[in-house]
Amino acid sequence: MTRDITTRILHADRLAGAEHGATHKPLHIATGYGYATAEDLTAVFQGERSGYVYGRQGNPTTGALETKISQMEEAVGTVAFASGMAAIAAVFTALLRAGDHLVTSRFLFGNTASLMDTLQRLGCEVTLVDATDAGQVAAALRPETRMVFVETIANPRTQIADLQGIGKLCAERGLVYVVDSTLTTPYLFLPKNTGASLVIHSLSKSICGHGNALGGSVTDTGLFDWSGYANLLPSYRKGNPQAWGLLQVRKKGLRDFGGTLSAEHGHRIAIGAETLALRMERACANALALAQWLQQQPSVARVDYPGLAEHPQHQRAASLFRGFGALLSFETVAGIDPFDVLNGLELAVKSTHLGDNRTLALPVARTIYWEMGEQMRQSMHIADSLIRVSVGIEAIDDLLADFGKAFARLQAK
Repeated sequence: MTRDITTRILHADRLAGAEHGATHKPLHIATGYGYATAEDLTAVFQGERSGYVYGRQGNPTTGALETKISQMEEAVGTVAFASGMAAIAAVFTALLRAGDHLVTSRFLFGNTASLMDTLQRLGCEVTLVDATDAGQVAAALRPETRMVFVETIANPRTQIADLQGIGKLCAERGLVYVVDSTLTTPYLFLPKNTGASLVIHSLSKSICGHGNALGGSVTDTGLFDWSGYANLLPSYRKGNPQAWGLLQVRKKGLRDFGGTLSAEHGHRIAIGAETLALRMERACANALALAQWLQQQPSVARVDYPGLAEHPQHQRAASLFRGFGALLSFETVAGIDPFDVLNGLELAVKSTHLGDNRTLALPVARTIYWEMGEQMRQSMHIADSLIRVSVGIEAIDDLLADFGKAFARLQAK
């Protein structure tokens, strides 16, 4: 019998045999691990048997979290990192090399877009396309293309990539298909169902949910044939080929760069994940109600939320996702400063984070997309008046009252 995601996460540690019968995997803060014999140590070091050799490559606490993420994604393995950006960077640096070509969305999250610039400086070619259209991805492919990277829901304008179309294309061409599913989480969507090779999460966001831990993850769905991937080093081509890609990510992306998830943060994330389904249901319902309310406000020029029938990819989101997510954005009409809207909010927190239990809001152009410059913002349709809202789990009446008070202040002003 296949159990529900919440049931599986709640009992994962206990059923796997947590120490002393604990219901949660305890904190393991040691950085070194000793073995009875030199042969035992060598076997673990060389990957011939499971175990831990040095805390930079993980520990039993973060290992238990990796198992949970793999269960959530119905996948074959996961590597945890200190942040979502560390996870993304590890995939690129471990699996690409100078001269390779990467195709990605032009609607990327700001820090990920900045990383693309770094990749190009290191000798990888990057092509940005409108990933809502798999045809544009296909047109950008070259003989040296090795990977396609997309986000499920773009931050902040909520464009939905053509996940199925791109997955089919990557399968036909033998390309590594990497999907950042941070904004959908395993509860709303399994990228494996659209052919993803690797799934990335910023665990700091909704999977943790409480805004009290940083973390990231790379999960291998088991769909990609690593035996034919030219960039894998000989030392990692041993044992089951299904594990080769993730092994290189752990060694070259985690060990060599040291973006290690701490045991304490791994523990917090693992416990936060237990209520993922409950929190996402409430946050998604709140986001839809707020988006519909914002549509009726005369001071709002447009609202971006996949749950609205007017959203360009509404039908795609409805067919792929269990819910429409907790992120929305809206533009104010000409003459209204978004700062005035934000400063009128009391309940919603003015913060750069997202995926929190609390509702968070910020002025996009003057914060998270400021560094990229006006020209790039225009190409991504980031208006100066754009406000991003990460919707939390507050009572919806309280949330609507908070925004209603802020807009009432605008009209009075």
